[in-house]
Amino acid sequence: MKSDKISEAVVRRLPVYLRFLNDLHKREIATVSSQELGQKLDLNPAQIRKDLAYFGDFGRKGIGYDVTYLIEKIRHILKLDQQINVALVGAGNLGHALSNYNAYLKDTMKITAIFDSYMPKVGQKINSLTVQPMDELGRTIREQGIRIGIITVPAFEAQNVADILVDSGIEAILNFAPVILKTPPYVRIHAADFTTDLQSLAYYLQDGREEESEHEEQ
Repeated sequence: MKSDKISEAVVRRLPVYLRFLNDLHKREIATVSSQELGQKLDLNPAQIRKDLAYFGDFGRKGIGYDVTYLIEKIRHILKLDQQINVALVGAGNLGHALSNYNAYLKDTMKITAIFDSYMPKVGQKINSLTVQPMDELGRTIREQGIRIGIITVPAFEAQNVADILVDSGIEAILNFAPVILKTPPYVRIHAADFTTDLQSLAYYLQDGREEESEHEEQ
């Protein structure tokens, strides 16, 4: 099945399933039903079955899913059964945090190169990686076969960085800069906007909570 027939919502749920399945595997749980998955992940079991059915018939009626087998299949669907090198541009506080987290990942997808245009940062060590200058980005991407880029630079620099990544052969970008990037249609962009997500949470706060607290104190 062609990937363009699968909705983004389905693809985004697959890593959620994988994370929970990995936890089951660590606890030596051999099988799990869509009902159990739904209860733990707060999802409709029918939706889970439908999501997985897009990619094949992985469950057995009355038994459920073999945890180890399903982990293997989802990893294959997400291409996590192969080495995926990632380039990060922006060695600031967020870039450091992502790189530090990267050191604890036991997976085939890892940040393998870090770049920055600010020369005092070039040459610094972040775990096992050395911050490289931007003029080495294209060569490093080609040498390491890097296909995904992460942008953690200020908004005014993000589009230029995205252009450089695309020109260097990057196929997908995770953008942490608070700006909408313009790229060719063949380059996939996912935005990780902390500010927008936090502000949208404010909508769900209960009205009058502060007023109630004031009345209680009186």
